[in-house]
Amino acid sequence: MAWILIALPLAAAAAAFLVDSPSVRARLLPATGSLHLLLLLWTLRRWASLPAGAWLGLDALGGWVLLVISVLFCICAFYAPSYLALRPERDHRIFCVSLLGFLGLASLLAEARHPGVAWVAMETTTLVTAPLVYFNRNRRSLEATWKYLVLGSVGIALALLGTLFIAYAAHMGGVEEPLQYPRLMAEAGRLSRPWLRAGFVLTLVGYGTKMGLAPLHTWKPDAYGETPGIVGALLAGGVTSCAFLALLRIYAVMAAAGEDVFAREILVGFGLLSMAWALVFMVGQTDFKRLLAYSSVEHMGILVLGIGIGGGATRFALYHLAANALVKSVLFLSAGNIHRSYASKQLPHVTGAIRRTPVSAGLFLLGFLAITGLPPFAPFISEYNIAAAALGGGHVLAGALFLLLLAGIFLGMSDTVVKVVFGTPSPQRVRTPYRDTPATTAPLIAALGLALLLGLWLPGPLRAMLDGAAATVAGHGPVVRIAEVRP
Repeated sequence: MAWILIALPLAAAAAAFLVDSPSVRARLLPATGSLHLLLLLWTLRRWASLPAGAWLGLDALGGWVLLVISVLFCICAFYAPSYLALRPERDHRIFCVSLLGFLGLASLLAEARHPGVAWVAMETTTLVTAPLVYFNRNRRSLEATWKYLVLGSVGIALALLGTLFIAYAAHMGGVEEPLQYPRLMAEAGRLSRPWLRAGFVLTLVGYGTKMGLAPLHTWKPDAYGETPGIVGALLAGGVTSCAFLALLRIYAVMAAAGEDVFAREILVGFGLLSMAWALVFMVGQTDFKRLLAYSSVEHMGILVLGIGIGGGATRFALYHLAANALVKSVLFLSAGNIHRSYASKQLPHVTGAIRRTPVSAGLFLLGFLAITGLPPFAPFISEYNIAAAALGGGHVLAGALFLLLLAGIFLGMSDTVVKVVFGTPSPQRVRTPYRDTPATTAPLIAALGLALLLGLWLPGPLRAMLDGAAATVAGHGPVVRIAEVRP
């Protein structure tokens, strides 16, 4: 089944390249996304133990992240046909191929059990998503694509160097290839500590660049601001989740080696810095799509902050990964609808959207409230518990700063969001034919409903998987066997 989850999207990508009909290509997206999700759920239900030397396979951590990505892909895939129908002037062939290729490569990364395979999968996700950033084919999107590629290439080069350092740390300890993650964790006590620490720092900087942690995030505002909403959603909830998973695999080795204190101090610093940096650029932001880019920087900071605090916060950092992906899909897709209606993403040209696109504007407002921690949406649960773990676990200063930054970010975002949704319509605004339709709003409603449901109820199998994933990240969980995660 491991190979099927990878091969299915890649085969669909090849079919999309060969098919001449734009409508058939567009329908391949939801069909493949639905089938991938069903196969993944079936795999998770019938999870069995994996051979210790396997190069591919899902453990609790990989299964959780891939489930988040697969659900996000389905939301975007069902939105895609109606979006592509509104862009008949563009050739959709490469767009569809890139989307499907991303799902296949994300599946490869989730199943990779060797740091070298994970590195290759992470790099190819960057390459396959670059054409999506350039979809609008104008000067600004070209600039955004070059930033995405150049900075991403620097990051992935540092991640490769860090991976080599970790391999050398294993060599110094007498541990030779193949260095699958289970073996690295089992033999972590033998690894050379200086080389292991250096390798972690380099992989943090490398994969942190892919995540968009401050100050490594400079590609994000341009890439998110100049891409279609559907691409922004996949970047914010998909590509960043892949990079986070790659980083967590290395952190788990550090934790197994007893170097988690060293790693956690760095992660807390990166997390708080990312939130503070995002706050500075949110205040007075007039481009509402760039606002969402800085919101992504903030939430990547929350993810690594939760891992850095450790203990119960680790579990809720992983929970926040799902919460962020669901709500970000609502925000980016609704922002894309509003952008399309006004032919602008700048204040004051876009104000009073509730009058022109009431459903999209309402969802944009609810998405903003959800992502800033309004109960009972899922982000509230994760943010509350990360703060509680910080304040109750001896990280009082970090917890206090975390709450202060959350409050500031709410105020900073609210000024722009309220003007976009409720502001007085500007005489300079452009009128376009676009209006909300069920096809362009139903996937958003479904995503927001899932974010609400996740905040109210986490099914037993998902809770067990989340616990197993958190144990893996902590360096002592079941990496090879996953039979414990049965429904």
